[in-house]
Amino acid sequence: MPTGKRRLLTCPNCGGDLRPDAARTRLSCPSGHRYDAAKQGYFNLLTGAGTKFQADTAAMVQARSAFLEAGHYEPLARRLADLAAGASAADAGTGPVLLDAGAGTGYYLREAEQAAGASVSVALDISKFALRRAARVLPAGFALVWDVWRPLPLADGAADVLLNVFAPRNSAEFLRVLAPGGVLLVVTPLPGHLQEIRGLAGMLEIGSEKEARVAQSLGPEFEAGPAEHLEYTMALGRTDVENVVLMGPSAHHVDPDALAGTLDRTEFPLPVTAAFALQQFRAAD
Repeated sequence: MPTGKRRLLTCPNCGGDLRPDAARTRLSCPSGHRYDAAKQGYFNLLTGAGTKFQADTAAMVQARSAFLEAGHYEPLARRLADLAAGASAADAGTGPVLLDAGAGTGYYLREAEQAAGASVSVALDISKFALRRAARVLPAGFALVWDVWRPLPLADGAADVLLNVFAPRNSAEFLRVLAPGGVLLVVTPLPGHLQEIRGLAGMLEIGSEKEARVAQSLGPEFEAGPAEHLEYTMALGRTDVENVVLMGPSAHHVDPDALAGTLDRTEFPLPVTAAFALQQFRAAD
């Protein structure tokens, strides 16, 4: 492994070291548990009953990939990558280990990996459709199907920087897998995010106290660091609006036909607000 003597992945069955073979097509532990890579390059570590949570569908992932690759959230990706690089600037040797809990297609982790000069990166998500794409953009990393509410398949203190972008937060596990002094970077939407189309498309509302709830939920073991807001206006075409509506949780209850009818009566390009909170937390030494 490229992390020197530090342990990285752990077997979800027995907790032993999980290591790749030379071709990176299999992960195995000393007890004989094996996980073969799917042909797209990701590993499914969920066993037994899997997860009770609803994973992003292929259609949702396609919409997200198209929207992100169009560059609409590029300012966020760049800023998050800069923060990841700054958080790990003191690391020497082979470079920091990055973990993205709720990585989706790997869009943000890819940018952070390059900016920070990471030795290895790990993408966790419950959607195999998302991780098919993550595996393609993180050829030297590990894309793992996993439920972040379970004990994470990483060793204690394995990660130097942990990204959490619009995703659930398992504070106890985040604390365990971060190295002492490691940094957690959390991105959440501000109340004004996509405000021009939320009512238009029947999207879920964003609570006004979300930032405070993030800090509260993490607990005193995480020291709050600098926080900042990033806001700008996007010019979205019809396809962009369809994609941003159908790529997130709202996709589970929005009627695509009703959305199409509404967009038929809308003028494009449409100015739409992007508004994010970026919060930094440091794990206790």
